[in-house]
Amino acid sequence: MCGIVGVLGSHEVAPILVEALKRLEYRGYDSAGIATINGGTLDRRRAVGKLVNLSDKLVHEPLAGKAGIGHTRWATHGAPTEGNAHPHRSGSVAVVHNGIIENFRDLRAELAEAGIGFETETDTETVALLTNHYMRQGMSPVDAAFLTIDKIEGAFALAFLFEGQEDLIVAARQGPPLAIGHGDGEMFVGSDAIALAPLTDRITYLEEGDRAVVTREGVEIRAANGTLANRAMRQIQIDAARVDKAGYKHFMAK
Repeated sequence: MCGIVGVLGSHEVAPILVEALKRLEYRGYDSAGIATINGGTLDRRRAVGKLVNLSDKLVHEPLAGKAGIGHTRWATHGAPTEGNAHPHRSGSVAVVHNGIIENFRDLRAELAEAGIGFETETDTETVALLTNHYMRQGMSPVDAAFLTIDKIEGAFALAFLFEGQEDLIVAARQGPPLAIGHGDGEMFVGSDAIALAPLTDRITYLEEGDRAVVTREGVEIRAANGTLANRAMRQIQIDAARVDKAGYKHFMAK
């Protein structure tokens, strides 16, 4: 099961994203990657294998920026290669995804008719391609992401990052869990509270069909029918010993 993390922070976000992804290693994965916005420019780094490989790449090819998303992937569509690793990007959009887009072949056919090609074997790339396609037609990032969410079918947790938007993450949940973390002038997105535990103890869980517009000021959540949704913020406590491997090689051994 893939892991998702997103940060709108006040510090350099790349090391924060990698540390958060480490807390999601218990889910299993075969590749990992992050994307950040710096000076309005979207960029990403991806690597096959363990997170240390991504960390090594970031030493030689660092990513600056205080807004970003990250992902650990367990391959479903497409082999575990760097090209198939998340985040997926199309133009000004980067996306991370947990789940399966069941109608991605139909959507690929629609995109192909519009003259839009593909670079990966994954279902997730379709999400990025659709969103960028709608933005090129003049839609705002939020409207384009929401329309894409309406078009896709299946089980998914999603986080979108947009070039030129250093204070915006769009998130959505249909099936796999997704949590929003509240900080002081910072906001976070994670597959579960474990990923966010060292960053915040204030969590809002998205409900089925929710989509969220996250900025550093807070989060606006809309239900599947488009109406504003009031989801409770919970204060949680997670023992640090539960979210690391405590010297064991992997979580199953622990």
